[in-house]
Amino acid sequence: MKIHVLPAGPIETNAYLLTDSTRGEAVLIDAPDAVLQDVAPILAAERCKLTELWLTHGHWDHMQGVGPVVRASGAKVSAHIADKILLETPGVMEVFLPKTIRLEVVKVDRWVAQGDVLEALGRKWEVRHVPGHCPGSVLFWSAADAVAFCGDAIFNGGVGRTDFPNCGMPQLTHSIRTQIYTLPDNTTLYPGHGPETTVLQEKMHNPYVRP
Repeated sequence: MKIHVLPAGPIETNAYLLTDSTRGEAVLIDAPDAVLQDVAPILAAERCKLTELWLTHGHWDHMQGVGPVVRASGAKVSAHIADKILLETPGVMEVFLPKTIRLEVVKVDRWVAQGDVLEALGRKWEVRHVPGHCPGSVLFWSAADAVAFCGDAIFNGGVGRTDFPNCGMPQLTHSIRTQIYTLPDNTTLYPGHGPETTVLQEKMHNPYVRP
C-alpha cells in the first residue's frame, strides 16, 4: 500500500490517497477542494480504481471536493452520522465562510460508528469515534500497517479547535486519551493538517493532552 499525501484547498487540508496497484484499488481519505486534479493522475499511473472515500469529519475544508471525486470515480462515501447536518445541509457552514466558497450536499452511502471495521485494500480498518473538534470526527486505523488517519482530532504537537457547536476541550481530551493514546505507540498518525507524527511522540510531547 502506498500513502500519497495531497494537501489541497484554501487552507492546505491533507487528503490521503491510499493505493494498492497489485489489487487495482484505491481509497481516498477526505476531499478538500480541487483534490481530484491530484488524485486522477495517480490513479491513472498506478492503474487503480477509487472505490472508497472516507471522511474523517464534516467540516467544509474536508468535504468541499467530494462532489467532483464521486462523479469522476463512483466512490462510495463513508462518514459518521453525527455530522449528517454538516454534510447534507452544508449551508450551515457557508454562512461563516467567504462568499467565494460554495459547498455541495454530500450523499453518504455508509454511516460509520465506533468499533466498525471497514475492509479495503486487503486490510481491516477500525473506526474510532473521536469527537471534540467536530461531533462526527472519526479516525481510521489499520493495525496491520500501524497507521491511523485522524483528521483534526490531533496534530503534530497540537490538537483541533474546540470552539465549534457541540464540541469542547474536555470532550476532545477524553477522545484523545481513550481512542488515540490507546493505539500502539508505534502507530503513525496522519492528521488533517501538517506533518505526520506518532502516538508515542504525542504522548510524550503534545502540550495540550497528556496521557
